[in-house]
Amino acid sequence: MPSASSGAAADDSRAVALDQSFPAAASDSASASSDLRMAPGGPGFRRMSFALFLAGVATFALLYSTQALLPLVSGDFGVSASTASWTVSGATGALALFVLPLSALSERFGRRTLMTVSLTVAVAVGLLVPFAPSIGALIALRAVQGAALAGLPASAMAYLAEEVRPKALVGAIGMFVAGNSIGGMSGRIITGWVAQVWGWRVAVGVVGVIAVLCALAFRALLPAPRHFTQGSVSPKSLARTVRSHLSNPLLCRLYAIGALFMTVFGAVYTVIGYRLTEAPFSLPQGVIGSIFLVYLVGTVSSAAAGKLVARLGRRGALYLAVGTTAAGLLLSLSDALAAVLLGLVLITAGFFAGHAVASSSVSRTAETGRAQASALYQSAYYLGSSAGAALGATAYRAGGWGGAVGLGLLAVLGVVSVTLYGSRAARVERVRHGQGVAAVGPVARMAHIRR
Repeated sequence: MPSASSGAAADDSRAVALDQSFPAAASDSASASSDLRMAPGGPGFRRMSFALFLAGVATFALLYSTQALLPLVSGDFGVSASTASWTVSGATGALALFVLPLSALSERFGRRTLMTVSLTVAVAVGLLVPFAPSIGALIALRAVQGAALAGLPASAMAYLAEEVRPKALVGAIGMFVAGNSIGGMSGRIITGWVAQVWGWRVAVGVVGVIAVLCALAFRALLPAPRHFTQGSVSPKSLARTVRSHLSNPLLCRLYAIGALFMTVFGAVYTVIGYRLTEAPFSLPQGVIGSIFLVYLVGTVSSAAAGKLVARLGRRGALYLAVGTTAAGLLLSLSDALAAVLLGLVLITAGFFAGHAVASSSVSRTAETGRAQASALYQSAYYLGSSAGAALGATAYRAGGWGGAVGLGLLAVLGVVSVTLYGSRAARVERVRHGQGVAAVGPVARMAHIRR
């Protein structure tokens, strides 16, 4: 993908810097204190990684706690798949709407403080979800829960961008995303087996208790920030920062990629439970929940995102993620259970790798207002999740699993189109700024060309 400063012909050297491994932290003030930031093997790095891993577990376990239980929710309230899917779309949609304003609050009150408050409110609501008297009340509680969780993802990425050394950033964010995959997997497996015996209400209650434990450990382990600088939360300042990010072509492409990847993932995992409960599979709820063990593949692929980028560059890693996801979608059309499972493995691996690459690129690209840059990515990402859940359920109702796969392939085609456009823009920029790149030396030139 091209440099974040695409089109800034007057500053070629800056264009090169912004396209290297950690442009966001390449400012003079950041480089002056980079030796004091956390790095693998250094003090506090393991505690920080595990704390944010647990935050990721709690976030995804709570956010998608009803997704594997949608057939049971439909049966309990007597509603269609499309209506039940709003227990997922309501949560992710609310998160998308609130992530930007809450990220602005993190500039005033601090990343750790906001993450702690967000997680506390979310787990408190999670303990109320099992007592929802109607589908409307359930959707409303889930929306409140999603809004509360909005303070976590963008603040976590901003915290990492400020506290972790540049070369370790992709791996650190990969660990947070890996926590997302573990949370999504464990939540679905636990709810599947618990619901088979005691029903969906007890199942989501158990997830709430697990999230409480994760929240307590997170607060106890996360090191206090050392490089946070308090910023303004005025509406004018926020609007100025948002305009700046939305005028950055690279950031906009990353936002689109995150939304499209999540559309695929949201569609597939919202309706897969319906497909597997029907013929020719007719699987019980507990077995369906166990199928989400494939999330372990996402844990591995997201944690390996840094190595993929180092070997293939950002665009190369994205192409690999896209190809893997598309292959999984096509394979899942089979009526053989083994082929469907392998398809889910490929979809999950491709999605988590693509998400880790895109989200870490946002943190690296934004020079200022990193929390807002990450918040805009998270907003696009969860809007994609909400759209995927709602549209996936509609497509499944209209055309069965083939309809859901068709929606996923359209989204994958969108990722390819955006990435190809970025590749073309990068070539044009190299031609326009060839002399400027040559002036900074062969090492920087090779890094620029590779990305």
